[in-house]
Amino acid sequence: MRQAFRSSILHCLSDPGEEARSSAVEYFEDGLLIVEDGDVLKAGHADALLPELPEDVRIIEYPGRLIVPGFIDCHVHFPQLDIIASYGEQLLDWLNRYAYPAEARFADPDYAREVATAFVDEMLANGTTTALVFGTVHPHSADAIFEAASARDLRLIAGKVLMDCNCPEELRDDAAGGIADSRALIEKWHGKGRLGYAITPRFALTSTSEQLTAAGQLAAEYPDVWIHTHLAENTEEVDEIARLYPEHSSYLDVYDHFGLLRERAVFAHCLHMSEADRSSMASKGGAAAFCPTSNLFLGSGLFDLPAMRAANIRCGLGTDVGGGTSLSMLRTASEAYKVLHLQEHALPATRALYLATLGAAEALYLDDCIGNFLPGKEADFVVLDAAGSSLTARRVAAAETMDEKLFALITLADDRNIAATYVRGKRQLCGEKSGL
Repeated sequence: MRQAFRSSILHCLSDPGEEARSSAVEYFEDGLLIVEDGDVLKAGHADALLPELPEDVRIIEYPGRLIVPGFIDCHVHFPQLDIIASYGEQLLDWLNRYAYPAEARFADPDYAREVATAFVDEMLANGTTTALVFGTVHPHSADAIFEAASARDLRLIAGKVLMDCNCPEELRDDAAGGIADSRALIEKWHGKGRLGYAITPRFALTSTSEQLTAAGQLAAEYPDVWIHTHLAENTEEVDEIARLYPEHSSYLDVYDHFGLLRERAVFAHCLHMSEADRSSMASKGGAAAFCPTSNLFLGSGLFDLPAMRAANIRCGLGTDVGGGTSLSMLRTASEAYKVLHLQEHALPATRALYLATLGAAEALYLDDCIGNFLPGKEADFVVLDAAGSSLTARRVAAAETMDEKLFALITLADDRNIAATYVRGKRQLCGEKSGL
C-alpha cells in the first residue's frame, strides 16, 4: 500500500552540532513523505514529487504542521509510571522509598499488563515510537511490555531486570535463575517482529560478581542482543562501587571486566566519568543515554555532551521515567538545553531533534532502519502542531525562522502539540491496537 503525507517536513542526516547545518538537516517547507508498505519510499519537496505520484495514491494533508521522525527514548522504566513526580530524594534513597515498592507490585501479572498498556499509550501520545525499556525482576514484566508493543507493531527493546543483592528480598533473583529467565525471554521475544531483548542488570551495585559474570557470558552467547544498565549516575553510587570493587579502575571498568561493555551496550546517565572512561566506552562501541529531567530531579549531576561526543560516543536522549519527570521527548530536549546551558554549552534546536531521533537511533544501533526519512527506513513519524495550545501558537506565529519555531516548540510543547503519531505509516490512537 502506498500513501503520501503532505506537510512541512524536517529530519536530520547527521549531527548538526558537528557538521554544517546545511548538510546535516533537510527541511521541506511544503514537503511530501511517500510511504509504501510501512517504509519510506521518498521524502522531498511536494512540487517535485506530486507529479510522479499515481492518481490512486491517497494524500493525507497536514497544513501548517511539521512532520518529524518518531521520537526514540533511549532509557525508561515502564514499571515506574505510577511513581513519576515522587518528592524529595536522591538516587539510592529514592530507589528504596519509591522505585522498589512500585516494582514489587509487578509480582501480579495482570497489574504488569495493565501498566504496560498504559505506558505504551502514553509513549505514543507523546510521539515516541521506539524505546529501550527496563522491566522488573519478574520475567512476566518483560512479557507484558513486549505484548503491548507487539500489539502496536512498535520497535521496542526491553528486558527483565537482574538483581541478586543489595535490594529488597521480594525483588531478588539469583545468578542462575535470572540468567535462565533471560535466556528464555531472548528465545521467546528477540527478533520477533520489531522487538529486541536487552540483558538488564540494574547496576553493578545490585548484582553479585557471579551474576555479572553470568550476564557477560549470556551476552557473548547472544552477540546481537542489547545490554542495558546504569552507570555513574550519582556520586554516592560511584563511591559505593569503588568500595565494592577496589581492584577496578572505575565503575565502567567493572562492566568491562565482566564483558558488558561492547556495541549495543547502552549506559544510562554517565555523569561522573573520566577521560579514560570515555575513551574506553568509545573504543568498544558503548553508548550513553542522556537523561536530563531525572538528573536534575534527583540532583545527580550534569551530562557533559560535548566531552562525550568529542570522544566519539554515541548519545541519545532518555526520559528515565519515573526518576524523569515526563515521557515527552520535547520536554526532555528542553531540559537538555538547560543542562548544557548551565555548563556554558549550546544546544541548537536541530541538534536537540537529532538527539531524540537519529542520534538516539545511532545509540541503539538502529540507524539502519529508523531515525530519519531516508528511503527504505521504517515510516515511524510524528506530526507536530504549534496550535495544540494557545501559547505555542502565539509564540511560533512570532518566530521568523524554522530553527526559531522548532526551538519554541521544544521549549514549550507537550502532548497537546502531538497532532498524530504514525507507526509504519499507520496512525496510532490511544487505547486501540491498530491504526487507520
